[in-house]
Amino acid sequence: MSKLLPVQWTVPQVFRSRLGAQAGRQRTMSADGHLLIILHLVPGQGDLRRRAAIFWRAPDGTWKATGEAKGNVTALRAHVESFAKVLSELETRVGTAKSASEYFDAVRTLGPLHRTALHMHKALQEARDASSDLDIITLRDQAGDIERSAELLYEDAKHGLDYTIARRAEEQASRAHAIERSGHRLNRLAAVFLPVSALGGAFSMKFATGLEEVHAPWLFWGIFAAAFVLGLSIRAAIGAEEPLRS
Repeated sequence: MSKLLPVQWTVPQVFRSRLGAQAGRQRTMSADGHLLIILHLVPGQGDLRRRAAIFWRAPDGTWKATGEAKGNVTALRAHVESFAKVLSELETRVGTAKSASEYFDAVRTLGPLHRTALHMHKALQEARDASSDLDIITLRDQAGDIERSAELLYEDAKHGLDYTIARRAEEQASRAHAIERSGHRLNRLAAVFLPVSALGGAFSMKFATGLEEVHAPWLFWGIFAAAFVLGLSIRAAIGAEEPLRS
């Protein structure tokens, strides 16, 4: 026999026999005019264990609650409204999110919240199918609105995360392309002066070449011009391989 239900509750025995050591999934049980609604509280971030709230409606219309919730039908109403309050706070967070980490935190919180709201709505729909109680009808409709809002907010946060990641990737690709072009320009500039500096370095070495006094200084300027033309040729060859724009 389950110990989740208080011993003073005069619920049908079938309810106690169908409950184990834990409340299990969100659902509604009905028998002999009695309703037993098993719900989960708003999940916290990183909360692996679902905390249960159990509500019992007797055939005469009186309500009682146990588990993480206490009181009568007001406790059930407060339970449903707690989801709306958390969603309102998360909507503000998603609306002001700028970074991928902020969107990710919102998505990580909204995922379990949406699933819990979805199953809460299903459990209250089961209660509505078993009873015409006006409070249940009203709370079922409110739970449906909460489920839809959670779904839409989850999608907004996920789209915001995807867009932020894509925008950062595009910015990084643009910066990489700019760096690539700058490096390419530097290589073209170095190609112009590389032959000049190489020849200049070789001919400045202190050994006799026989060219020191030949047609001075015109031979020097001729060699310089030839090296410069060679550099421009190398630059043109490199320029023909200009990297494509992303």
